[in-house]
Amino acid sequence: MQCPFCHFEETKVVDSRASQPHAIRRRRECLGCERRFTTYEKIEESPLRVIKKDGSRVPFDRERIRVGLEKACYKRPVSDDEIEGIINAVEREVYQGFEREIPSREIGELVFGRLRDVDQVAFVRFASVYREFKDVNDFVEELEPMLRDVDRELD
Repeated sequence: MQCPFCHFEETKVVDSRASQPHAIRRRRECLGCERRFTTYEKIEESPLRVIKKDGSRVPFDRERIRVGLEKACYKRPVSDDEIEGIINAVEREVYQGFEREIPSREIGELVFGRLRDVDQVAFVRFASVYREFKDVNDFVEELEPMLRDVDRELD
């Protein structure tokens, strides 16, 4: 940090404290002229954007995931804690795996993977909207892998 008074290149931090969300206020002292000054450091956030099917881009919003999950889990034995757990896990994976943009398809796949293990009926409901099933054959194609897993468990 350069001193604003004498432009000396070295300063020491005398005091630090949070001043507002995601910002730090620092009192500094120049090691050249010994004058004190205040700096503010703010975290630069670049919001994650979701690339929708039509190519438009919107900010990532975990509440959209919640709405989809709540519709899929309506009148199913899925607790609010389980829904929140799915949302948290998906959000964590999204922020760890993508820097600036993520296709909505990727988010849907992340939700799929988690919901399949929680409730199969809710999973099929979610899939019917997300994958835009056109007819019963689309349902059957989605259910076949789950039915094979159930058959293996019964054997």
